[in-house]
Amino acid sequence: MRPSRAALAAVLALGLALSWGCAGVRTRSDRRFRAVPVPARNLVRAARSQMGVPYAYGGSEPRTGFDCSGLVFWCYRRCGGRVPRTAWEQFHVGTPVPRARLRAGDLVFFATASGGHQPSHVGIMVNHRWFIHAPAAGQYVRLDELDNNYWRRTYYGARRVE
Repeated sequence: MRPSRAALAAVLALGLALSWGCAGVRTRSDRRFRAVPVPARNLVRAARSQMGVPYAYGGSEPRTGFDCSGLVFWCYRRCGGRVPRTAWEQFHVGTPVPRARLRAGDLVFFATASGGHQPSHVGIMVNHRWFIHAPAAGQYVRLDELDNNYWRRTYYGARRVE
């Protein structure tokens, strides 16, 4: 039995709707995304205000909790700026910063997922030594030292959004 024209039209409409819904997701090859920078002190202040908020996978609001990239996304939005939602996408905006030149407001990235071949974690530098991030399930937004063994070993790179 052949599907009716109405059924085919419904499937086509659903496919178009899904593809339009995904159009907002930026990938590495999609360079149309324009990050909107914010002053570093405002970004750091926004991040500090969320210290103690619990980690929540996929979270991007204080009332529900944050994952690492959700915290960065929320801080930029709170300050009137704009960055993509995921750590992978955030790594592809702004300009690369050498580790020796890190400063407040820079985004630092880590390859914490198995394999360690791409950025999977992000934090916001408070100064050249400390960063704020949402670490993992069961933990809270906190300050960590960039040079501790784990973060030094998994460091992937840094970006400055100006």
